[in-house]
Amino acid sequence: MPPTDVCPGPGPDSDPDQIFRLQEQVRQLKEAVVSHAVVDQAIGVVIALGGVTPDEGWIVLKEVSQHTNIKLRNVAETILIWRRTGVMPPQMLAALEDRLGRPRADGPPLDGPPLDGPPLDGPALSGPPPGSPRVSGRSSR
Repeated sequence: MPPTDVCPGPGPDSDPDQIFRLQEQVRQLKEAVVSHAVVDQAIGVVIALGGVTPDEGWIVLKEVSQHTNIKLRNVAETILIWRRTGVMPPQMLAALEDRLGRPRADGPPLDGPPLDGPPLDGPALSGPPPGSPRVSGRSSR
């Protein structure tokens, strides 16, 4: 029988620093899952908008992010908001239109047809883009 006056030492799970690190890791993983979903949805919008492949949609988002100096997740969120509201900052709109509407200066053009409909910065931005579904009662994350 073990002695009753001996208390076991703190286990690895009771260390406050370890608990904090694990909580922070869980928070970061949750944020990454949400961010990944937002980026994937924005890639879908770019695919539909520009007639590009998923890989090209990823490149478009990445290049718009780099050319506007806006974090990729924020670019993706803005594109999703634009699909619902028709509102996008002019700098980002120009970068997106440049990327989808004209060949790249530093490489081959994207495959796929040119943009259909009015220019991205045209009258379509007074409301949701044509064909945009109306979603009510849902909020963005």
